[in-house]
Amino acid sequence: MTIKERLTKEQVIRDKRPLLTGLLFGIAFGFLLHKGGVTKYDVILGQLLLTDFTVLKIMLSAVVTGMIGIYAMKSAGMIKLTIKKGSVGQNILGGLIFGIGFAVLGYCPGTLAGAIGNGYFDALTGGLAGILLGTVLFAQLYPKIKDNILQRGSYGDMTLPKLLKVNDWIIVVPVALFIVLLLVWMERSGL
Repeated sequence: MTIKERLTKEQVIRDKRPLLTGLLFGIAFGFLLHKGGVTKYDVILGQLLLTDFTVLKIMLSAVVTGMIGIYAMKSAGMIKLTIKKGSVGQNILGGLIFGIGFAVLGYCPGTLAGAIGNGYFDALTGGLAGILLGTVLFAQLYPKIKDNILQRGSYGDMTLPKLLKVNDWIIVVPVALFIVLLLVWMERSGL
């Protein structure tokens, strides 16, 4: 094997590491969603009816953990964040698609994957069909909506720290503290 062939093989292996890492984190995430009970239709329905706040508690816990972890890695120079440009149009359309799917079937994409992993037939048939149909439909409509709907209200790659011209931690710490206090209050009040 020549040096060039060996380098190419090493590059291919190296290029697959993020995919493997993503797969492992996805499996761990699905396992934790399952252990938290949020892959069950009744728990998700309870959240939608505002009678069971398990989903909100788990998602807020994930947000605060992820936010602190990402910004700690960024501060340590381990990662470089690349913020995707956004717009009001993207958020409204994405929210509508997400909301319709959630309302019709009762699963979000994460809990849907976990429910499929649990073998729930409704998730496998309705959820997977909905994701595939929605993907095909969006791909077909994308050329028509990319320049008008998806770019309306564009705010570029703006973040709160960038907007306020402050260090990331000036936003991260109070938001994390607020979420933790909210979680403590929810737990103590029996929500």
